[in-house]
Amino acid sequence: MATTAKPPKRLVMHRWHWRGKNLRGETVSGELIASEISEVRQELARQKIIVKRITRKTSPFGIGRVRQRDITLFARQLATMLRAGVPLLQACKVVAETLRNPAMRNLVETLGNDISAGASFSQALSRHPQRFDRMFVNMVAAGEQSGALDRMLERLASYREKIDTLKGRIKKALYYPIAVVAVGVGVTALLLIKVVPQFESLFAGFGAELPAFTRFTIELSELAQAHWWQALLALVVVVFALRRAVKRSPRFAYRVDQLLLRLPVLGSILDKGSIARFSRTLATTFNAGVPLVEALETAAGATGNRVHQRAIIGLRDDVGDGQQLAFAMRRAGIFPIMAVQMVSIGEEAGDLDTMLDKVADFYEEEVDNQVDALTSLLEPLIIVVLGVLVGGLVASMYLPIFQMGSAI
Repeated sequence: MATTAKPPKRLVMHRWHWRGKNLRGETVSGELIASEISEVRQELARQKIIVKRITRKTSPFGIGRVRQRDITLFARQLATMLRAGVPLLQACKVVAETLRNPAMRNLVETLGNDISAGASFSQALSRHPQRFDRMFVNMVAAGEQSGALDRMLERLASYREKIDTLKGRIKKALYYPIAVVAVGVGVTALLLIKVVPQFESLFAGFGAELPAFTRFTIELSELAQAHWWQALLALVVVVFALRRAVKRSPRFAYRVDQLLLRLPVLGSILDKGSIARFSRTLATTFNAGVPLVEALETAAGATGNRVHQRAIIGLRDDVGDGQQLAFAMRRAGIFPIMAVQMVSIGEEAGDLDTMLDKVADFYEEEVDNQVDALTSLLEPLIIVVLGVLVGGLVASMYLPIFQMGSAI
């Protein structure tokens, strides 16, 4: 069974004060910046220091986060400086001085210290797996071996920027319908809990029978006033339980991703987005000289969907057994015919990475077009939904007043 790749975390960095003894038995102390106390212990163990005490000096909120866009910017800046002929160690120092994020600045300074101590750049990166994934480390190692580290970092930065843009488009497609529902529910709840009760007290003095529509609205308002907090609590519990189930149960998480892919419109966007991310990642890693089997394993974790991830792990096994990639993709039954045909052409022409890039370009454009279409469809839908909800509630409240006016 395919293993589920965890998404990169936005790590909170803390300042830690430590005290211990060195190999000569002398008491030493200092400060380190890390996200976890285990990282501090590992670093001190590497320095052959026997730890006596470690205390965190910053608040639980830390000194900042190392975000994915910080890593992308670092790769871009470093590539530019290396291309200009600046030595790697000096480039790290210069980049660190330009960074405003203290967590990222400390990370780059740590990389510089490791390099000055004799580690290669890829070795220094591999000591921070939560910040630099295996693809990043492997491509840097390939760049070091080929003497083209600047071009490899440039390619990495471009790849990450395209993936981040694609993720943003997909998130927009997911969050927009949620926002529509949330606004509609919020406005309706506000009217039922705050506005309708004022009309109800007014109608109590009429002494006449209210229309059925108005009575229904008042009963709905009374229900909302009595149980709104229970409904809110139930919603929070359901969301929390779903998130926990997705994290704890790979089988449940897989079923959720299957369900998402079957949704109208949104499912198509998610499917094409995963194909684009797979193609872009595979093209970038394979072009860097990473063996195809290893590149497929890296690409599997980049899809963002467990259904595609499991299928790509299957591709890795099939290719490892000697099958052609296009044949394995056709057998998997989850990849579009066009993508399979273009991969087949790329394999026959010996230009697989270029064809994969074209596949990624095509499906990224498809995602853009579908997200734009969804947005333009939902904008008038929001107006209609809010109009029906608000207009219906207002009409139900003014209906008795209109009836009284006509009776007079």
